[in-house]
Amino acid sequence: MSVKRGRPPGMMDVARLAGVSHQTVSRVLNEHKNVSEQTRLKVRAAIAELGYRPNRTARALVTGTSKVIGVVAPNTALYGPSSMLTAFEQAAQESGFAVNVGSVRSLNERSIADAVERHLDQRVAGLVVIAPVASAGPALARLPEDVPLVTIDGDPQRASTLVTVDQVAGARAATEHLLAAGHSTVWHISGPADWYDAAGRVQGWGEALTAAGAEQPPLLTGDWSAESGYRNGKLLARLPEVTAVFTANDHIALGLLRALSEHGRRVPEEISIVGFDDVPQSAYYTPPLTTVRPDFDAVATASVELLLEQIESGTPDASTRRTIAPTLVSRDSVAPPATN
Repeated sequence: MSVKRGRPPGMMDVARLAGVSHQTVSRVLNEHKNVSEQTRLKVRAAIAELGYRPNRTARALVTGTSKVIGVVAPNTALYGPSSMLTAFEQAAQESGFAVNVGSVRSLNERSIADAVERHLDQRVAGLVVIAPVASAGPALARLPEDVPLVTIDGDPQRASTLVTVDQVAGARAATEHLLAAGHSTVWHISGPADWYDAAGRVQGWGEALTAAGAEQPPLLTGDWSAESGYRNGKLLARLPEVTAVFTANDHIALGLLRALSEHGRRVPEEISIVGFDDVPQSAYYTPPLTTVRPDFDAVATASVELLLEQIESGTPDASTRRTIAPTLVSRDSVAPPATN
């Protein structure tokens, strides 16, 4: 077995050579009793063959002697994940902890496992994984069971300590706001299907329409970008029956505004729009955008609190949920539908 050049062998290398899980290697290093002698010998043999030197092992992580929290986060400029990371760093610092960020280009199993391994070897006190996409699931399922861990915006169906924005409630509020203005239905441009945030917003949109007895238009799909809003907007601009649109984020709304303007559709006189995220620029769109504001600071504070509880107790918790309600910010992009 070969190890990547430029770095010493890590815990995941040991696990692969021994044919066991990352968790099992952690148990052997921490001398847990619930490991068979045969498995223990396989792991020790792999450690010896690779020359793995656990000078900063998972044992130090579990004892919480470090004042550093390891964060695994997507390497992205998207407003939501980047704002969440900034808020978490601030909340951790206020609690006396430094933050070591492991950015990954893709939230897949190998990338997350490598980032976690680096954190384990650097003796962090606990881990936070910002995991808004479905592809992160397999990696999270393989994390060591004895590691203090909080997932932010992760899979709501997975058994783990999770803190998340209430995407469903936010989307429901956006849709209800448009319906309350007098629109008979609301169209939606969603985010990518593999994002939990996007799925929650689609769910909230559909629930609001169903509760109101409104017809649900075909779902349009974007990719969080203004370009995808512009592309879908060129279609919506040609449909005279469209009077209200909820976009999955404010960047999509920006592209939609551009497309509608180019086709002579006025906002909000002919089409009303509500976005999501309340990016700093949304108040300066033309017109200023009504949007849903997630409370990133509250998510960060709750994440730090739950992680510190695990670190101090020495008992990771796989059942706690904190769901943070967002707020609707009303501006000038919503009006009653035009009357003929």
